[in-house]
Amino acid sequence: MIKRSRGSFTILFFLTLIVFLSVVSLFLTDDLTEERIAFARQAAIKRMLTALFPEMEIYDYDDQLRVYKIFATGKWIGQVFMVRASGYGGPIDIMVGLEPDYSLRGIRILSHRETPGLGDRITEAAFLDRFVGLTVQQIALTRDGGKIEGITAATISVRAVVDKVREAIIAKIDKEK
Repeated sequence: MIKRSRGSFTILFFLTLIVFLSVVSLFLTDDLTEERIAFARQAAIKRMLTALFPEMEIYDYDDQLRVYKIFATGKWIGQVFMVRASGYGGPIDIMVGLEPDYSLRGIRILSHRETPGLGDRITEAAFLDRFVGLTVQQIALTRDGGKIEGITAATISVRAVVDKVREAIIAKIDKEK
């Protein structure tokens, strides 16, 4: 009986030691990688913003408005914000770039779960380029009187993107006026 409890104590001690060392290594890893992760996140944001505003020199994030303000040669040249639409396969995260006059600089699809070969065609340049330079009145499918051609077999995904971008811009204009 004594040997058994001594053996149980030894196992318990080693398990406790392993858990303690695991927790310590997790905390150390987090501390060591936190700065790298933050740097990588900032670099990714800058790449995304530059995709819509290649002339961008600096940007500033406004927490209150939840918008990236874009500057070049000391002047405000536009803004970028994120919206989420509900597509056929789930959420679609969209980055929207606006000029100071609220015309569209462009959009980018950041993430989605749409069907490969069908709904995921919303990420192709042929679709994304259809938004460039449009005003809020023009952001609708051609069958609804707008300027954006749909994608065959991707109606739900396309409509989700178009409708959410238009709604977001209207809300942004109303909020800022």
